[in-house]
Amino acid sequence: MPVSRPSLSVHLQETGAPDTLRHLILEVARACKYIHYALRTTEAGLAGTFNQYGDAQVKLDVISNDIIARHLHESRLVASFISEEEQSVIELRDDAPYSVVFDPLDGSSVVDTNFTVGTIVGIYAGKELIGRTPREQVGALYVLYGPRTLLVYSTGNGVHEFILDEMGEFILLHGFLGIGDNPKSYSVGNLVATKENAAYRTLVEGWMQSGLTLRYTGCMVTDIHHVLSKGNGIFVNIGGGKYPHGKLRLVFECGPFAYLVEQAGGMASTGKAPILDVKIESIDQRTNIIVGSMKEVERVCGLLN
Repeated sequence: MPVSRPSLSVHLQETGAPDTLRHLILEVARACKYIHYALRTTEAGLAGTFNQYGDAQVKLDVISNDIIARHLHESRLVASFISEEEQSVIELRDDAPYSVVFDPLDGSSVVDTNFTVGTIVGIYAGKELIGRTPREQVGALYVLYGPRTLLVYSTGNGVHEFILDEMGEFILLHGFLGIGDNPKSYSVGNLVATKENAAYRTLVEGWMQSGLTLRYTGCMVTDIHHVLSKGNGIFVNIGGGKYPHGKLRLVFECGPFAYLVEQAGGMASTGKAPILDVKIESIDQRTNIIVGSMKEVERVCGLLN
């Protein structure tokens, strides 16, 4: 008979996650099951509203945000949360043990094309978020909504991948994902920046000539999952053009992924400092990100400075 694989709940217990953190992660996972269903049944048109950054929201942005916000509220474990789709920090309970940051639907700009999209979540102890650094996260996870729905999480004891089975349960697929030093693929965003940044242009041209494979979808969850799934690779998104300080947001996107990638043995940098050590000064803070195989990240940082 096949060896039984643990569920997410059992795995969290086995890896020593505190009960309160385990229950919170399970609540987030439950919310993501509803998003999984909504992606398959909801029209992907524009909602007629805009988020705090002026981006037009699709209906699934709004639905996904509402689903996660409701589950965080009902968990009674969340003191406050910050969402990419909200205007400010949302306070829930002063006596709750955790605060949560999340991008409810990363890649929503390509959702109408039926590309893979995802949810990104970071978890902190306590209520305050401004003034913290991503290194203070006590856990992070993402969910990838593709042909298979996958959940990847860490609470400081390695990075583990789960698949949503036909019974609606997240079951362990691979434990202890790791990132090696020799990348076979590269993923580059904001290529407009190569017009004004000669070092960035030289870097991209070097990858093209080296035989590395280009893998880029426009969804950060998909592109960094490729690195974690294959066990090597690099993802770069450098500021330039209309995003001089970087396009991706520290709180919702770069911080959680930096935590996960470093837990898997990789590296995450702004080009000048570890992303995990960048202080959160505002909820709309943007940053450069260079993340993936450690030696390649170090090489890229050297070339860009």
